[in-house]
This record gives sequence, structure tokens and C-alpha cells, in this order.
Amino acid sequence: MFKNVHDKPGKASDMTVFVNGAEIAAWNGETVASVLLRAPGAERRSTVSGEPRLPYCQMGVCFECLVIVDGTASTQGCLVPVAPGMRIESQHGPREISK
Repeated sequence: MFKNVHDKPGKASDMTVFVNGAEIAAWNGETVASVLLRAPGAERRSTVSGEPRLPYCQMGVCFECLVIVDGTASTQGCLVPVAPGMRIESQHGPREISK
């Protein structure tokens, strides 16, 4: 089922990504959503109630992990692997419809 990226031999982390401007260590094979679960203050707000939301299903069904990745809004973080230097921003407001 799930595998822990921390169990891999080698360095403590493979790369650095930026979440809301803060540097966060990340591992090769990790998803944006898993980084969000470790990053302080990375939650988004519900467009209905304003309550804080974090990634939930980890498989692209619930849309609780919508973020802005390298300038692209409404990205499902659970479906995107991290890349060195990636810039991840919390998304506020409703998701956008692609043109």
C-alpha cells in the first residue's frame, strides 16, 4: 500500500522545495500533498465554511489538496511528485476551471 520515503537508504532528503516561501526538505518520489502535511501553515481554507483543509484521500478523489504549483492553480497535490526547487503555494478561494 503506502511506502515511507524515509525508509530509503542514503541522504536524509533528496531536495528542497518551497511551501509558501519556506524551504522544506523533500524526498524523491514524495508527492506535493505529503509535503503539505509536514509544512506548518500550509492548509487551505474551505470556500464554503472557511475551515482549514489539508490533503485527505491521497488518490485524487477529494480535491482537498488543491494548491498552486509553480504558478499553476488548482493542481491536485496528491497526484504531483515533487521536483527540486518546486514552488508550492496554498490556494485560497474556489478552484478555477481550465480554459
